[in-house]
Amino acid sequence: MERVKARTLSGFMELLPQKQKQFDRVREILEKTYSLYGFTGLDTPVIESSEVLLAKAGGETEKQIYRFTKGDSDLSLRFDLTVPLAKYVALHYNELSFPFRRYQIGKVYRGERAQRGRFREFYQADIDVIGDGKLDIINEAEIPAIIYQTFTALGLNRFRIRINNRKILNGFYAILHWDHRAADIMRVVDKLEKIGAEKVGLMLHDDLGLDQDAVGEIVKFISIRGSNQEVLDALREYQGQNETFDLGLSELETVAKYLDAFGVPQDHFAIDLTIARGLDYYTGTVYETVLLDHPEVGSVCSGGRYDNLAEYYTEKQLPGVGISIGLTRLFYVLEEQGLLNDDLPTAPADVLILPMTEDLSPAIAFATLCRAAGVRAQLYTEPKKFKAKMNYADKLSLPFVAFLGDDEVQKGAVSLKDMVSGEQVQVSLSEAPGWLKVRVDAKNQGAPIRE
Repeated sequence: MERVKARTLSGFMELLPQKQKQFDRVREILEKTYSLYGFTGLDTPVIESSEVLLAKAGGETEKQIYRFTKGDSDLSLRFDLTVPLAKYVALHYNELSFPFRRYQIGKVYRGERAQRGRFREFYQADIDVIGDGKLDIINEAEIPAIIYQTFTALGLNRFRIRINNRKILNGFYAILHWDHRAADIMRVVDKLEKIGAEKVGLMLHDDLGLDQDAVGEIVKFISIRGSNQEVLDALREYQGQNETFDLGLSELETVAKYLDAFGVPQDHFAIDLTIARGLDYYTGTVYETVLLDHPEVGSVCSGGRYDNLAEYYTEKQLPGVGISIGLTRLFYVLEEQGLLNDDLPTAPADVLILPMTEDLSPAIAFATLCRAAGVRAQLYTEPKKFKAKMNYADKLSLPFVAFLGDDEVQKGAVSLKDMVSGEQVQVSLSEAPGWLKVRVDAKNQGAPIRE
């Protein structure tokens, strides 16, 4: 028989058990945090009809889709979680209550060139609030609070949520009479951090043909810095010249006003006039979140306000606001930077139970007691030498081993060994599950990320 070489495709992440546990811990925190804000979990099919999935796709997006046929069906793998959400809301509109708040953590697929930190199969973690006809601005102010709570719960502190409003940008370019080139201008402005203001100005003039007055105004505008209040004060100098600009500024002021009440410290968010987030999609507040010590990573959580989620599937007006975390990429970066907390247990069980009697009933009963108390227990009955059994526990980093021999059975007790300290004690069978639970919970204290 010819052997097939075992391999994992390029661009697909496959983790060993210990790393998978760390990944799952991060995912669990995201789910728990999202639930705190009243979001309900959702799961949509990985495969959709191409007609449905590609309704609003085009250009580079459509080129990256994994598309195939099965019989007469034209099918595609989902490339994000937003389009399936749009279909879901349009399909179940009459059965949902609005505003509809959902979170979803699931795999998406993009056939782009695999490279360091970029994957073809990866998890996204999204939240969205969808309104029926209207959606209050307060929802846009709450999103940064959810970002802050999420990253803080993960153990990160050195991050900043950058905020802008697309109406301000659209209005500003209209004031300059260059709103017809807004998309091109923003693509150049997006390079500001990489090439600097001087080169941005040259590109605006040489490549896009803007006059020097317009270039000067744009560079001046995107260079506005200072505290959030100072940036807002500077923006007020442009008031009264364009209705869209004025509305965007009012919305930005409202978002900034309520962030403190939502528990977001001033030093964790910043108004940044260079943030645009896709000119053909977002219509109001936009967000990008960066790790201050790793700016090369780029945004690790982004999103914003959009006017009509499901316009390709229904005539209903469904505005929304949402964010997305590229969970696989974030985990890859955290691991690469050595930020994962390796002190937290990654073992598949809390205690390995080693029966040392011919009758296995006492060991089985003890395992049952442990599980009832919330202690993960694994029963090891393989016919191997004692040393091999202990090596197994050690290799899996199991925190405790329980021995049940004739002596323990007669006393109604169990011997418990801490595999880290080497300490071994004998505890009554009735008290042992609680004894283990207290110590296991103590070992699990701490965030999955260390800065």
